[in-house]
Amino acid sequence: MESKEKNLLIELKNVWKTYHLGVVPLNALKGVSMKAYKGDFITILGKSGSGKSTLMNMMGVLDTPTQGKIFLEGDDISKFHESDLAQIRGKRVGFIFQQFNLLPVLNAIENVSLPLLFLGISREQREKKAKEVLKLVGLEHRMNHKPTELSGGEQQRVAIARALASDTDIILADEPTGNLDSKTGTQIMELLEKLHHEGKTIILVTHDINLVKYGHRTILLKDGIIIKDNHHI
Repeated sequence: MESKEKNLLIELKNVWKTYHLGVVPLNALKGVSMKAYKGDFITILGKSGSGKSTLMNMMGVLDTPTQGKIFLEGDDISKFHESDLAQIRGKRVGFIFQQFNLLPVLNAIENVSLPLLFLGISREQREKKAKEVLKLVGLEHRMNHKPTELSGGEQQRVAIARALASDTDIILADEPTGNLDSKTGTQIMELLEKLHHEGKTIILVTHDINLVKYGHRTILLKDGIIIKDNHHI
């Protein structure tokens, strides 16, 4: 077990997340503890309201816990300042969302290279990296197109390229096939599977049980509690 622990990437210890939307507090997560290792492909599965997106936000340093601790490679990031968390997100975590979140006034190269601007990377290097990752996702012929000129599947590939641009260790995908037809969704999942085989740690959030087959570990959430954590081939 010692060698495996050396590859521990993210650890949550008794994490609670409470939202105060009215008189009665809402506990989105209730004492969640889990570990994610380098090279994992984890599917976080659950119905709407189960807490799966909140758990993803914790693992991706998009939010901090009300109680409990979160460790990234042994560092307790639970109490980090927002500026420090932003640096971690920019350098360590790539995000893919259901809504793509592309800027309509920018073409594919510009959308992909935008996060690199905030990391202080030169324009020449940003453009070079953007072209490199767009080619990786099969969009070398669509680099100068704006989102409105791209299909849904192509827009999601741009979003994946953007997540890869910073050479992050972790890719968090929140319902990445939710706005796509089944054929295009399969292509996106196969691309994530390929990235996993190349060494990326993938954490996929979904309500679609059909996507479980792409990962090797499934975490089932219900009412803010992990009720199953299964490893499979």
